[in-house]
Amino acid sequence: MRQIPAIALAALLAVPAAGQNASAPVEETPALAPLQAADVTLDEFLWLKRPVVVFADTPADPNFQEQLALLLERPEELIERDVVLIVDTDPDAGTGIRTKLRPRGFMLTLFGKDGKINLRKPFPWDVREITHAIDKWPLRQKEIRDAKAAAADSSG
Repeated sequence: MRQIPAIALAALLAVPAAGQNASAPVEETPALAPLQAADVTLDEFLWLKRPVVVFADTPADPNFQEQLALLLERPEELIERDVVLIVDTDPDAGTGIRTKLRPRGFMLTLFGKDGKINLRKPFPWDVREITHAIDKWPLRQKEIRDAKAAAADSSG
């Protein structure tokens, strides 16, 4: 699976803090590596991940750039919710995902693990809004309940 270059790569690289010894272990933050829509299918993630698909007609679209920056600045919360980030900025490529969803310009689409579209937005959303929406979904509610039950069982 090919990853999106430049802006995403720069955001994903862990850089030691100023004054930190380069030989000291660096605590890595989880990576939410954007995948190209041309390299994946939504079926690959069925019951495993929650695809978040970001469309634009060009990677230079300001909404696309803002959306990627918002998603990549707080990846931990998305990873905790089993999110996989898929991007498509080439309308001429005619990817299966683009053909299925038929975006017009910028579009953010959130899928459930069941493969159903749960939300479409024509403007960027921040991680707080996305995670709040995901946390309302029935399957996510079950995951939260199961995690609480498992924590209670292990502590008692």
